[in-house]
Amino acid sequence: MKLNIGETIKRLRKEKEITQEEFAEVLGVSCQSVSRWENSFCYPDIELIPTIASFFGISTDKLMGIDEITEKENIEKYLERFQQAISKGEINECIAIAREGVKEYPNNYILLDKLMYALFGSGDDDGNIPEWKENMEKYDAEITALGERIMKYCPDINLRLEAASRLAFNHILHGRKEMGKKIYETFPKMELCKERQMWWALEKDEELPFLRDAIKQSYEFLKSFIWLLADADVVDAETEYIAITKIFELEKLILDGNRPKNAWGDVWLDFDIAKRYALMGDYNNTYKHLHLAVDEAKAFDNRPDEQKYSAVLVGEITERKLDFETSDTRPLCEILRDKWLIHDELDPVRETQEFKEIIKRLS
Repeated sequence: MKLNIGETIKRLRKEKEITQEEFAEVLGVSCQSVSRWENSFCYPDIELIPTIASFFGISTDKLMGIDEITEKENIEKYLERFQQAISKGEINECIAIAREGVKEYPNNYILLDKLMYALFGSGDDDGNIPEWKENMEKYDAEITALGERIMKYCPDINLRLEAASRLAFNHILHGRKEMGKKIYETFPKMELCKERQMWWALEKDEELPFLRDAIKQSYEFLKSFIWLLADADVVDAETEYIAITKIFELEKLILDGNRPKNAWGDVWLDFDIAKRYALMGDYNNTYKHLHLAVDEAKAFDNRPDEQKYSAVLVGEITERKLDFETSDTRPLCEILRDKWLIHDELDPVRETQEFKEIIKRLS
């Protein structure tokens, strides 16, 4: 267990507005001793602990950081439970865990952010949540209050931006588009983000992991923008098809074709391509990509708890089953069969024997 006595002494000393020399004189030690404590080179003698705690008007446990350590450990347990639940789509359990954590630690912004996330997720119309509309209305005011509190008071800029982004989207979903847009307009431009600027401050041993992480993040951003172009009804079906196939090409370029074909996105991608082929009247390719989607859905539902792969540009990547987040408790094969495959774009092939065979493979 690492004790943060030095950091605590330094913070409290500055709050009292006394110098190291003055503090050393109070304790009857050298100024160098105080400096060494505050820089975590060593701890004060055990006999001095009660005197130091008394001087600052705190308990010895708080001086040694035991309260903070216990709090951090307990919060980690809440976050582990939350992640277990969200990886299985158990959104109501997520809400309960987050509320339990916030009740115990009402000023912890990580738990407040998780509560906001879970409340927002309970109104997801893409999951299997029958009461999603009711949840949207029921939790609107609480989501707004949590978002505004985190934006105003949280010291962590990443948490503030995360909450702000979610709050903006919540406003938009409730018809308050101008309010959402106003929040988004406060965000920094892409060229001013950390990933674009940090390079110049890195040490040599930090450069390679930084570059690979930046390439991976940029790849994910570019892929999502291409997907929006293909899925937002802003171009014709043929252009949508070309855009989607570019995603395959991009993955091969960035990941060297080494990524296992067992991701949620793989299934949706082949399903999306099948829809485009159906719209263009190419039914042989429609069936081909629907079969691929079935293979990938089965692989997703049976993926390992952890898998690793590597590529030249991104290095080694580890994907954990636990890190997947969803608001749907069903297996992906069931979602593909009962939700995606009922899209009207597939009506031209719905009664064919080949399509029925695809449904059979998912049953």
